[in-house]
Amino acid sequence: MEYVFWISFGVVLYAYVGYAALAIGFGRLFTRDVGRGTYEPTVSILTAARNEATRIAATIENKVRLDYPRDKLQIIVVSDASTDDTDRIARAAGDDRVMVLRQEPQRGKTAALNLAVPRATGEVLVFADANSIYGADAIRMLVRNFQDPQVGYVTGRLIYGDVAGAGLGCSLYMTYEDMLRRAETNFGSIVGVNGGIDAVRKSLYVSMRDEQLPDFVLPLDVVRRGYRVVYEPAALLREDSLTTSGAEYRMRVRVALRAWWTLAEMRELFDVRRYGLFSIQLFSHKALRYLAFAALPPLYLSAATLQSAGWFYRASFLAGSALLLLAAAGHVVERLGRSNRIVSLPYYFVVINAAAAHALVSFLRGRRQTVWTPRLG
Repeated sequence: MEYVFWISFGVVLYAYVGYAALAIGFGRLFTRDVGRGTYEPTVSILTAARNEATRIAATIENKVRLDYPRDKLQIIVVSDASTDDTDRIARAAGDDRVMVLRQEPQRGKTAALNLAVPRATGEVLVFADANSIYGADAIRMLVRNFQDPQVGYVTGRLIYGDVAGAGLGCSLYMTYEDMLRRAETNFGSIVGVNGGIDAVRKSLYVSMRDEQLPDFVLPLDVVRRGYRVVYEPAALLREDSLTTSGAEYRMRVRVALRAWWTLAEMRELFDVRRYGLFSIQLFSHKALRYLAFAALPPLYLSAATLQSAGWFYRASFLAGSALLLLAAAGHVVERLGRSNRIVSLPYYFVVINAAAAHALVSFLRGRRQTVWTPRLG
């Protein structure tokens, strides 16, 4: 039973603390600068929208007002067989830089991007969600990284405007991810990106199957082709967080399921002989993170069994019990329409690990997620 405890403990500790510490250490010891500079390529902003009549006008208005040369900015909105007024509202934008395409029948976000790219005139493609509100200089901050010829993909920083309820745990988790991305950029490429504010050289875009996750497939393909994927924290994206743990859970299941298929199809990236440190990053930051849930029950149960064997086992059991009680309290607090930092983060931790378990079971059963569902705030 002690073996079970220490193996489980080691997996959880490394997945959430150990890898982060290693990434920070590598970033300080083996700093690899990004050659940022004043760079103004032509840019196409691509947005897939499915029944976004309530938000599409605001996101288009946000994009046409960005601080970037007018003659170098194009905005393409792809309506994914919307059944509301999304198409009409988008076409009424009143700006000749805005192009509206319609995808029929509904095929999802990935297919919508594939449809838009051949019509894109920009040297750089920027992917924005229908509810994404960019900081005024977000495009400038993103594209300055492409001054470095080794950079193929850039992602910006997501800031949640509403951090009540489930959004509080999500916001705290994003702070952790932000720290990891800064560290990974310091020594090479990042593993995870923010799908609502991404940019890639058009020459590196690859057409994807409908069920593939573009903000996971494309960055990995860029690394596979020898380019860097970097984080630009000065490029700001503001979104409202998901307001309920149920919505967050469903979103996490969809993302993790599609990520598992991508990891399986691009498993060559785990070959340390070919991809070196990035292989370890990919395993640690993604694969192991999605698998860490499996170590939690045996860790808790073995700690309960070993309480009499020493203070550390007893303390571990008490810590696990406290986490479960706080998570339960977080659920109650959310049902009451309130939020609290002390209980929201443990609850969020349980939610995302339950979602990871659900996604893995679905993957092992051969299930795929094809049709894109809007991220509702």
